[in-house]
Order: sequence, then structure tokens, then C-alpha cells
Amino acid sequence: MSPRGRALIGAAAALALGACQGEKLSPQAERGRQIYTSQCTACHAFDPAQAGAVGPELKGSSLELLQAKVLRGAYPPGYKPKRPTSVMPPQTQLTPADVESLAAFLK
Repeated sequence: MSPRGRALIGAAAALALGACQGEKLSPQAERGRQIYTSQCTACHAFDPAQAGAVGPELKGSSLELLQAKVLRGAYPPGYKPKRPTSVMPPQTQLTPADVESLAAFLK
């Protein structure tokens, strides 16, 4: 293996180990992290505190907002969207329990 290849593997290992030392999530929040990573990062940033290319930052989103937007494709009454678009359709593959896990992760 080339020195460059070894360096890349070393860097990847260091990043992986660093990620393991982060804050320990509850089982529900960990499930929410998995859902967020697999379902939300196509439009929202990998870091939920950052805005994505299509969707806004989601960190701190309330359960009420997530239930309305994710399950029904609408905003809760009186909510002012961060972006003036309505691109996001309901996420029919997610369940109410999935949305509760997302809320636990984004809290």
C-alpha cells in the first residue's frame, strides 16, 4: 500500500474514533440519528444545526412541527417557515414513532 493510502486510512480511522467519543445518545435519539442520516440528509445538511442545499437547519425542531411537516406535508397552525418553499412532500415511509425518534435526536 502506498504512503498516501496509509495516510488516508489513518485519517479515516481517526475520524471514526473521534465520532465514537461524542455525546452518548439515548436509544430513541440514536434511532432518530439513523433515520435523519438515511432519510433527511439528501436535502438537509448532515449536521442538523446547518442549513442544507434544499432544506433548512432542523436542530431544535419541535415534535409538533416534525409531525405536521414529515407526516402530513404541512406546517402546524401559526408556524412561520424558515424558507418560503413547499418542496418537501409527506414522508410516507416514516411512522409516528420514527418522527418521535427524529425529535429526540434533533432536540
